[in-house]
This record gives sequence, C-alpha cells and structure tokens, in this order.
Amino acid sequence: MLGDDAELTAAVFAAQDGDESAFRTVYRAVHPRLLGYVRTLVGEPDAEDVASEAWLQIARDLERFSGDADRFRGWAARIARNRALDHIRMRGRRPVIGGDETELAGKPAEADTADEAMESLATGETMALIAKLPQDQAEAVVLRVVMGLDAKSAALTLGKRPGAVRTAAHRGLKRLAELLGADPADPAEALAGVPPQREPRGRAATSVCVTQTRTRTQKDM
Repeated sequence: MLGDDAELTAAVFAAQDGDESAFRTVYRAVHPRLLGYVRTLVGEPDAEDVASEAWLQIARDLERFSGDADRFRGWAARIARNRALDHIRMRGRRPVIGGDETELAGKPAEADTADEAMESLATGETMALIAKLPQDQAEAVVLRVVMGLDAKSAALTLGKRPGAVRTAAHRGLKRLAELLGADPADPAEALAGVPPQREPRGRAATSVCVTQTRTRTQKDM
C-alpha cells in the first residue's frame, strides 16, 4: 500500500497517462476503504457489485479528474455514493444490515470477500455497528474516519455543509462509543475500534473481477 498522499497523487497522475501498474496501485490503495463505505450504504450482499460499478466509472472518467490524493479519495467516494444511491432507488429502500445493535455488539462481523486487505474491517464489529447508525451519521463517520476525508471533502461528497458533517460524525462516534463500551463523553475512544486509514505494505485488495473500459481489467488489480 501507499505510504503517504504524495505517493497516491503520483500514482493517480501516472494512471491518467495510461500506466496500468499505477492504476493497480491506486486501486489497491483506495478500494478497501471505498468498499467499506459502500457496504454501509447498500449492505454486504451487494457491496462488491456496486463497488465494481464505481470503479468502472472511475476508470472511464479518470482522464477528466484533476487534483491530489485527498481530492481523488473524495471524488471516488462521490462516484461510489452515486452508484449506491442508484442501487438503493432501484430497490426502493435502504437495506437492513445484520441484526439489532444488541446482537451485533456481542459478535464479530462476518468475513467478507475483500480478504486480506479488508481483514481489520471484516473481523471487527465496528463496521457492522456503523451500518446501524442513522445514514447521515454512518456516512459521516466512514468518510471522515475510514476514508480519511477532511470535513470539506466529506461535505462535498454528501452535498452538505462541513459543519453539518462534523456534527453528524461527532454524534455517530458518540453512539459508537456507547455501543462499544467506551466513554460516551469522549467519542474519540470509539476510534479504537475503527481500522486505520492506511493499509500495511504488501497487502492487496481482492479484485472485483470486472472488465474495464480503456485497456485495464480489474482482475489484474
């Protein structure tokens, strides 16, 4: 995985010039967290398919993107969110994910298909609990904490003001702290259950196995 934003920025620029290896690097850096975000929106059964659709659009529109690593993560999150909302509209409602909060608090989340790169998300209960928050809080927490977006970028993704995103994230973290047994007076303690933004070097996300436009294929990611 990438060590810092400068590396991701360089990889994005190279991918825009047609470097397929750089695109794979971008994919491996961003996909695990993007998949976690999509999962909070559409649920586990459909997350991989929706994320695949998002990556198809990312690959198709990459040449028109302009910005650094943080802007790219925000841009990718907006694309993923739009694909997820389209999926939800087709089904008519937001999915019910898992059991109730009491049940989730006592057991780990089921393993998911992103394997090693998503190990910390799949084996912890926190992502399952995030999915049980009100949608505005769940999205704010995932975008700020998991995707690593600042309040401005998260607000742009959600179509809200930065202050509203900060408030939603604070309330979501406070509720997570209660569910995880941390001190609700210090919502930051809930972060102990949330995986870090960066993945260790050497970990690779499992391919979403879809054929892309241009010459790239995600099966080689």
